[in-house]
Amino acid sequence: MSGYGIATTLDLPFAEAVARTREALAGQGFGILTEIDVAATMRVKLGVEIPAQVILGACNPPLAYRGLAAEPDLGLLLPCNVVVRALDPGRAQVSAIDPGVLVETTGNAELAAVADEARSRLRAAVQALPTQLGVAGP
Repeated sequence: MSGYGIATTLDLPFAEAVARTREALAGQGFGILTEIDVAATMRVKLGVEIPAQVILGACNPPLAYRGLAAEPDLGLLLPCNVVVRALDPGRAQVSAIDPGVLVETTGNAELAAVADEARSRLRAAVQALPTQLGVAGP
């Protein structure tokens, strides 16, 4: 994974990986505000086929509120994207944006604590997936 995300690989079919990811995010206080079916969009808009992939726009309301109070334009960087994509029929990758990377662009030091907590919660959700499922992550 690049330096701007947190990721793990699951030995699960795509649909189950999406469901488990939603559960893990909820366990860390995140709700899903948006869901983009990237594969369907590419098929409809461009007529191309790509492996199943969904972008979940995750939001932890208390953290979002704290961030918006410190930086009213923070809404431009919300929600935190979490991507689930099929690697093959029985495996999927789950990746989450590192909120610290997003808030660095604001130059607002008040956001550091919010980003740190969001990063910790997203990391806990992603890292819990292999553990709760009994499968190995990278």
